[in-house]
Amino acid sequence: MNISLLTTGTRGDTQPYIALGKELKKLGHAVKIAAFENYQGLVEDHGLDFHPIKGDISKIVGEMSKSSIESDNPLKFFTSFRKMKPYIKDKQMGMQSDLFDACEEADAIIYHPGAAIGQFAGEYFGVPTVLATPFPMAATKNYPALIFYRVRLGKMANLLTHKLFEKGFWLTVKSPIGEFWKERFGMLPKHFNNPYLKETTRFHTSVMSMSQHVFPQSNEETKCLGYWFLKEDLTDWEPPKELVSFIESGKPPIYVGFGSIYDENANETAKLVVEALRKTGHRGILGMGWNRVDDIEDFKDMYFIDNIPHTWLFQRTAGVIHHGGAGTTAATYYSGVPSVVVPHGNDQFAWGKRTEELGVGSAPIPRKELTVEKLMDGILRMQQESVVEKARELGNRLQKENGARDTALYIHTFLNN
Repeated sequence: MNISLLTTGTRGDTQPYIALGKELKKLGHAVKIAAFENYQGLVEDHGLDFHPIKGDISKIVGEMSKSSIESDNPLKFFTSFRKMKPYIKDKQMGMQSDLFDACEEADAIIYHPGAAIGQFAGEYFGVPTVLATPFPMAATKNYPALIFYRVRLGKMANLLTHKLFEKGFWLTVKSPIGEFWKERFGMLPKHFNNPYLKETTRFHTSVMSMSQHVFPQSNEETKCLGYWFLKEDLTDWEPPKELVSFIESGKPPIYVGFGSIYDENANETAKLVVEALRKTGHRGILGMGWNRVDDIEDFKDMYFIDNIPHTWLFQRTAGVIHHGGAGTTAATYYSGVPSVVVPHGNDQFAWGKRTEELGVGSAPIPRKELTVEKLMDGILRMQQESVVEKARELGNRLQKENGARDTALYIHTFLNN
């Protein structure tokens, strides 16, 4: 079958879908991934066809970063989307057009929740659809929805938070889909309602990139068979010799990286982090992402990198300090090393709290509250023997799973039936 796989967002949002696409290709399907054009090389390097979403995601994230940092509670999470509309309105119509065009000639459509146009494109073209979420999105009484995760009011309240999140998420993507559809077809799509509530039928199902060891799932409507880790082929790749030498020249360093988040005060953040590392007796590897530090010579006991495979690096560190993005959190768990999460906004607070609950890291430190002293406390907590051991145990469990393969098999069976 020709499968169109729609995703949106940064590298961490894109990689799980590449992993899933590779497994579907092994089963004989032709897979095309729609993603921001920044990731064309990444997708094609893994042997998949690519359909570009026009626009530079690094610039878009830079515009959105302030709103993200301000989104430290559920109300701000949803209102932040309204604040961002002036920045991304012109890009939204083009994005919906690119996603829809990627669905033409597809025999099946798999879509990220942020690419919900995939559901309506599937109905329009008469092909089956699969909602593929990279975070827990199945309603449950066992814990709150991610953006409500710090709110604990009992099981019925937990269930309500999932319903609110589904409705709120739909409201954020509904308008641009409707505007595109009216411009293209002169009307709204048929059955233009919340696609996240759809039950499994002959023509629709839902899957999730998540491990039962991290968030146990009881909702049978959404298949949860393990994380979709992108196991990069490092056969022809060699790490920088300077980095290898740095790692081997002393005790394992701590990696610090805040993913694709743009930091207007990168120099100040770097100095804060370095001071906390030095005062706790650690060297550091600092991943700069799209940020830059001016005076690297002032940090000779630190190593600065732009981008390197997490699967190779994390297991060679004493721990990871990160922003709490879903992808980076999963990679850290998989590597079996402890962590300190510094959430900046949105669902990152949930991943920080869940890391603490699992016993594989310190209590989260919100970015707006980050100080040298608090980061020192987090590092010391992260390095406690009990935390290190629990992180190792979780890593061992996750490494025994193959979520991308098992989810691809489920989708393959669903499509054949």
